[in-house]
Amino acid sequence: MAKKAVATLQKGAGKGFSKVIKMVKSEKSGAYTFKEEIVPNDDVKAYFSK
Repeated sequence: MAKKAVATLQKGAGKGFSKVIKMVKSEKSGAYTFKEEIVPNDDVKAYFSK
């Protein structure tokens, strides 16, 4: 499934977007989860700074 999302971002208007994966620690269990989103290239640094 991830391969399909990445492949579609490499064509046409999709070049203006990036798939980002952020690791987030749960406060309840202390386990880490991964949050995936597709954001514009200009907002990638802002996404990781939040």
